[in-house]
Amino acid sequence: MHRVHTLTDSPYGTLTLVATDGLLSGLYLPRHRHRPAEETFGERDERPFGPALDQLGAYFAGELTTFDLPLHQEGTPFQRTVWNALVNIPYGETRSYGQLAAALGKPGASRAVGLANGRNPISIVVPCHRVVGANGSLTGYAGGVETKKSLLAFERGRTGATESGSLGEDTLFALS
Repeated sequence: MHRVHTLTDSPYGTLTLVATDGLLSGLYLPRHRHRPAEETFGERDERPFGPALDQLGAYFAGELTTFDLPLHQEGTPFQRTVWNALVNIPYGETRSYGQLAAALGKPGASRAVGLANGRNPISIVVPCHRVVGANGSLTGYAGGVETKKSLLAFERGRTGATESGSLGEDTLFALS
């Protein structure tokens, strides 16, 4: 497997994009929990990232609501099943971990869904930020709860994003 990476600025700070054999395999926020060691990202090379960078730019400009990128998802079969389900959560909407588990035919697996969700290596493009607690609370997010709050607010047209992700309010997001 051949890996390369690039960096790009975003409203949330510098994002690290990783490609494996030319396909997007990682999109890491600053201070991303479960971020692999940088030496695993390969050399810096922007060539395979043109479409991803274009689509991220359009997303942050509010012009794109669905990403259309070929992905290389590295994880267990269950993790990949969860990550594939995440892309079906519509822009600006949320689902609970329990709703996602039920949609996968595993209604008792909300905790396992949460663990897989937290290990998603392709943030934003695979929208793990759209999964919330059963009561709409903003539970953990690999990029930080404040970033999750800001991404959801951005998608709902409530505010612009900031690098800190702060909205200055405690907002519960109703389930869609």
